[in-house]
Amino acid sequence: MKRTKAERQQLLKATIEETPFITDEELASKFDVSIQTIRLDRMELSIPELRQRIKSVATNQWNETVKALPLEEVIGEIIDLELDNRAISILDIGKEHVFSRNKIARGHHLFAQANSLAVAVINDELALTVKSELKFTRQVTEGERVVAKAAVTGKNSKGLTMVEVTSFVDQEKVFTGMFQMYQSNERKKEQVK
Repeated sequence: MKRTKAERQQLLKATIEETPFITDEELASKFDVSIQTIRLDRMELSIPELRQRIKSVATNQWNETVKALPLEEVIGEIIDLELDNRAISILDIGKEHVFSRNKIARGHHLFAQANSLAVAVINDELALTVKSELKFTRQVTEGERVVAKAAVTGKNSKGLTMVEVTSFVDQEKVFTGMFQMYQSNERKKEQVK
């Protein structure tokens, strides 16, 4: 049985509030309507498009800013950040990220998202990757959204900051990486001693 427009719009609003990063395509499939219908519903309800929702959530949820590199140089969009603790970014895999013949994402894009997130989470003007250990656990294809989560796990015996990054598509793990990060303020602390 088809929902009325009012019922659909009420459910649409609730769905977007619950999962703000859902795409128009996913909404269209969920409500069994065209993408254009979803866009019109969003316009009538004054709900911004996905990119605007992401920026809004990012702006409202964290006040800290990335210090180690310009925000536009982060691969993916940061949606959560707590310097020297944790960070989350999302990357929508498009045509520019995949091999043309099989639509599988090139590994360097997943690495770049994870590595730039490991740099971004460091509370320092200079943060460099010294070493990384990576594991790709499944192929990612065009049209999928990769959510990367970084967590600072501590310092190693050489004084390098350890950052673990795990990437998911939906709830499925697709990539893990352990990054050893050099940061300039650690060197300054050692020189003061």
